[in-house]
Amino acid sequence: MCWNCDHPAGRMEEHLATLRRCIDVRGWAVQAIERDRAHPPWAYTVGLTPRGLPELVVTGMAVLEAGRLLDDMAEHLVHSCLPAPGHRFTVPGGPLLEVVRVARPWAHLLVSARLYGEGIEALQLVHADESGRWPWDRSYEGVVGGQPVLGVRAGPPDG
Repeated sequence: MCWNCDHPAGRMEEHLATLRRCIDVRGWAVQAIERDRAHPPWAYTVGLTPRGLPELVVTGMAVLEAGRLLDDMAEHLVHSCLPAPGHRFTVPGGPLLEVVRVARPWAHLLVSARLYGEGIEALQLVHADESGRWPWDRSYEGVVGGQPVLGVRAGPPDG
């Protein structure tokens, strides 16, 4: 076995220390999970909770693209108002997005929950495909594994 397998707690503490340093410098960090055979890639912020803000999560998007989107949105969020669930918008050079409140953030954002407790809140930035279709549309064409939506959509989008 490898050292990481023999010492998983030590590896996690190293990882958390690295994230804490990033959060101290930048205000947040992005935790990314690469796609595996059955699951799509996804990423989320760590560090917005102490600012009284929800963490942000993106599923079904390449991790580098998701990281850039989450960094841009976190930067915007700390200087602006919180988007309401159901709100649709675009970001320069990015996809059409809809905000969905994550039903059980502690079950999906494991590092954020470990640092800040199970009371964390999160918003998912659900993205449309290149044709403007959503993961709840029958004709949606996303990445392998799809784009899991981690909550229930709000009422009709406000445009």
